[in-house]
Amino acid sequence: MEIAQYKIVLMNLDPTIGSEIKKTRPCVIISPDEMNKYLRTIVIAPMTTKSRNYPTRSKIRHDNKTGWILLDQIRTVDKQRVIKVLGSLSKAEIKKVKAIIKETFVD
Repeated sequence: MEIAQYKIVLMNLDPTIGSEIKKTRPCVIISPDEMNKYLRTIVIAPMTTKSRNYPTRSKIRHDNKTGWILLDQIRTVDKQRVIKVLGSLSKAEIKKVKAIIKETFVD
């Protein structure tokens, strides 16, 4: 299974606590490939089909559905949570995700 940055993977996020996003759902791998190769954990951003247009959320089209990448819910998880790879973000989607991450966490 290819665990690479900006791949969309199906993950089991349970158990969770409080307001953490839960269930088995698609997630985008945010961590860079250097980390993905050597660590047993990956950094992910969950996805959902129901959201509002918040500044920390990126709207994408995947599997003929409109979805949102929840960049305000980024977390580190064990690779064992990955069920399967579903696809990849497009170059335009990657650019938008990077801009939101930079705006939220760097600037």
